[in-house]
Amino acid sequence: MICITKLPGALTLAEFTANPKAARPAGGGFPSAVNAQAAIFQKTLTAGFTNMYTINSTFKNTTTLYGAFAQIKNSAIRNYERRNEPSFGGRTVFAYNKKTDDKSSLQLIAGSEFQQGYFNTQVSKNKNGNPDTLQTNDDINYTTYSIFVQGDADIQASWFISAGISLNKTKVEFSRLSRYPVLQQKRSYKNELAPRISLKKVFTNDFSLRATVSRGFSPPTVAELLPSTGVISTDLEAEYGWNYEMTASYNLFHRKLRLEATGFYFKLNNALVQRRDISGADFFVNAGDVRQKGLEITGDLLISSRKGFIDYYRVNAAYTYNHFRYGSFIKGVDDFSNKTVPSVPSNTLSVLGDIQIKNGVYSNLTFYMASKIFLNDANTATADSYHLLGWRLGWKKTLKKQYKFNFYAGADNLLDETYSLGNDINAAANRFYNAAPKRNYYAGLSFQWIKAIKK
Repeated sequence: MICITKLPGALTLAEFTANPKAARPAGGGFPSAVNAQAAIFQKTLTAGFTNMYTINSTFKNTTTLYGAFAQIKNSAIRNYERRNEPSFGGRTVFAYNKKTDDKSSLQLIAGSEFQQGYFNTQVSKNKNGNPDTLQTNDDINYTTYSIFVQGDADIQASWFISAGISLNKTKVEFSRLSRYPVLQQKRSYKNELAPRISLKKVFTNDFSLRATVSRGFSPPTVAELLPSTGVISTDLEAEYGWNYEMTASYNLFHRKLRLEATGFYFKLNNALVQRRDISGADFFVNAGDVRQKGLEITGDLLISSRKGFIDYYRVNAAYTYNHFRYGSFIKGVDDFSNKTVPSVPSNTLSVLGDIQIKNGVYSNLTFYMASKIFLNDANTATADSYHLLGWRLGWKKTLKKQYKFNFYAGADNLLDETYSLGNDINAAANRFYNAAPKRNYYAGLSFQWIKAIKK
């Protein structure tokens, strides 16, 4: 995959209001985005294979091996970054399934996963969109692995119990080759146990309750440990926390309509927060803790028809309320305790409507709404709410049971709203805003060749 992205934006509110299509102007000793030819060029290649082996009627193994290579060039305001990122990994899972009686079953799963990356990042001065004098040259050795086990029990189709635990380990090593003697920095994130248990009770054929408790653990990524400032940040701590969920599900109209509501509470410790310096380079800091409370409500209506020209129509709606607040978070003289976490809207609503015609014609209508968000930890800047309407019309056709075609065309942002998306959170000089596309159109064709393998 090859991707080229030019970089407008990084605007103040006044600049965004005057001309949302503008690129960052020159200032503070830094060139404009136009003069720096700010853009990201990315090439990605991924490959892998999966083998599924049935040992016996109750025991099987699934093993996946994969590799990837990414080449990224980032012509930015302050520098020119080039990254080569080869990586590989594998995952193997053993599964045991046993049906104890007509209404009860047991499944046990155990496995492990390993990932290894050998990356190189070079940062140079940016001279009119081309690399100039080399500033830093880093080799990065990144290793992560996990071992996990899980058990799932179905008791008389009335009680469902799921319990699992994983053990995780991450190691990272940086070698700064652009200085002599070569500077090496290492960090090993200690083994972390991540347990999870879920209990579901089916009261009737249409009503059930499920409760889940889990612990999460996430060490910093390479991009967070070596951000675009070029400063190696092995002092960053891993995020971790406990999550609690309660879900109620209810079916109506002979299971044509499914309603589900989930309440959750997640306390995240050492939360990684993004910031940007005056040049637009990002870096990360650990916040004290973040308390995430919320409610998710979904509804799914599916009606199929054996008569007439309509095969089925479907409506899916989802609403989310987020109450994300910092706990104790003090950085220097700034106290952000109890402030709203930036970049997260308090309310979102999405609606999807599908109609499938029996001759292969289909139509999709989408609507998405997000309330305003705060753009900095101090909650002094906001991005306005926005409403997006999209539509797609297509035609699917299968020939000889092995060739599948899909022709489609559509439009996004039919309401032609002006809004900011991909905002630069905690940007210096209040350069938060990046314009999203206005009304735009697309068309495409997909083709699948399905070949049956004779046994």
